[in-house]
Amino acid sequence: MDQRRNNSKPIKNQDPINTFIRAREVLIIGDNGEKLGPLKRNEAIQLAEEKGLDLMQVGQQPDGLAICKILDYGKFKYQQQKKNKEAKKNQVKVENKEIRLTVNIGQHDLVTKAKKAREFLEAGDRVKISLKFKGREIAYMDLGKETLDRFYKEIEDIAKIEKEAKLTSRFLDMYVVPKK
Repeated sequence: MDQRRNNSKPIKNQDPINTFIRAREVLIIGDNGEKLGPLKRNEAIQLAEEKGLDLMQVGQQPDGLAICKILDYGKFKYQQQKKNKEAKKNQVKVENKEIRLTVNIGQHDLVTKAKKAREFLEAGDRVKISLKFKGREIAYMDLGKETLDRFYKEIEDIAKIEKEAKLTSRFLDMYVVPKK
């Protein structure tokens, strides 16, 4: 159903057009940008229909007068979708990746996990390094911090620390991001 030709309720999250404009009196901006002055809503809708276009509310003045523009609503929505699509295309998406370690991790395993973290960082992702304390290891917090420092030394040439190591329940978490 086309919203501008139907007098039922407008679709949510859409611009008020034609009969869905609530104000009784509106300030009109013509299809080529000139101000036509205030008119009654019905007169403004009739003026737009004579030109084969639509009346769309673009703003509200403090005194309650609605600001409306005469335009081709279908063309307006199409151009808006094109702009949004172009903006999305240019957007950089940063993903969060996680690497899990333990306190007593061997050096070779640490290097292997560091290589994986390096891949994530080179792809532009943010990496969460989680060190899990098992059983009574939680009493040796200093060993956990040393392990995280050893891990960071492996990747410090391409990474910088975004959030320092912080204990959350049984995990010591640190966030790193790629250097610019």
